[in-house]
Amino acid sequence: MAQKPNPPAPQRQLIQFSGVVVEGDSLRPVPFTSIIIKNTNRGTVGDYFGYFSFVAQVKDTIQFAALGYKPARYIIPDTLSSNKYSLIQVLTKDTFTMKAIFIYPWATQEQFKDAFLRYNVPDDDLERARKNLVRAEMKDRVDGVAMDGSLNYKNQMQQQYSKLYYAGQLPPNNLLNPIAWMQFIEAWKKGDFKKKN
Repeated sequence: MAQKPNPPAPQRQLIQFSGVVVEGDSLRPVPFTSIIIKNTNRGTVGDYFGYFSFVAQVKDTIQFAALGYKPARYIIPDTLSSNKYSLIQVLTKDTFTMKAIFIYPWATQEQFKDAFLRYNVPDDDLERARKNLVRAEMKDRVDGVAMDGSLNYKNQMQQQYSKLYYAGQLPPNNLLNPIAWMQFIEAWKKGDFKKKN
C-alpha cells in the first residue's frame, strides 16, 4: 500500500493522416498501396489515384507497400500543431530479374531425339522467297483480301469528288469516244453479244 501506483500512460494525440503515394521517377500515382501502422492491424489501402486517409497517432510508424516497389516507412512527428497531417510518399521501383525458363513439349529426352530426327528441315531463305513470289499465289492472296477502312474511305471520297466536279453540268458521255466505239466493234465481231444457250 505504501507504493505509489503507476501513473497512466500519456494519451498520444490523434490526427487525421492523409496523403498521396507517387512514383519516384515520374510522380505518377501508385494505385492500391497498402498503408499499415507498424505492430498493429490498423491502416488502409490507397485508391486508384494513390490517395489515402485514416486516423493515426503521433509517433506512429507508417509502412507503405505496393507490388513492384520497395517498401517505405514514415514516422509521424510529435511536433504537430494541428490534428491534421498530409504527406506525399514517394516509392521507388523494385525490379528484379529471373532466370530464363524454357518449356519444351517433350516429356523425355527420347521423345525429343525422335522428334528431332523426324523434323523436316525447311528450305533456305532464297527458296522460301521464290515460293512466296509465285504470281498465281500472289494473285489469289490479293483477290481474297477485302478492302480495309482506308481504301473504302478513299473510294467514297473519290465518288464525292466526282459528283462535285460535275455539279451543275452533265457528266461525260462515251457516245462520241472513238476508243469506246473501237472496243464495241471488236467485241461485236468476236460475238460477245450473241445469245448463249
